[in-house]
Amino acid sequence: MAYSRLVIKVTAGKDDPERCNQAFTVAATAVASGVQVSLWLTGESAWFGLPGRAEDFSLPHAAPLADLLAGVLAAGTVTVCSQCAARRDIEPEDLIPGIRIAGAPTFVAEIMTESTQALVY
Repeated sequence: MAYSRLVIKVTAGKDDPERCNQAFTVAATAVASGVQVSLWLTGESAWFGLPGRAEDFSLPHAAPLADLLAGVLAAGTVTVCSQCAARRDIEPEDLIPGIRIAGAPTFVAEIMTESTQALVY
């Protein structure tokens, strides 16, 4: 089966910078390759849905997280998990324009779409 859509769920933030950056790097690379990408920010990565948070992340020998996020937002979708947002008091109006809040039903619907590959970091 050929996949034409990639759904990536990142579960780590500053607490596990390498895993976090890997997810963003794969998402941005896929977008740049013409793949339809949906990036889900869950757990500590939910903070990167807020303005300025990705700019505050750095990892040696890695592309800036803010640039990777901008690349995904330019041609894909970015979603903050609804429960993760609620636990962190993040409201829709707090988010970077273009980022949405959605829950498990939306995630399941996305990953069950034909020709979709899901990855979790």
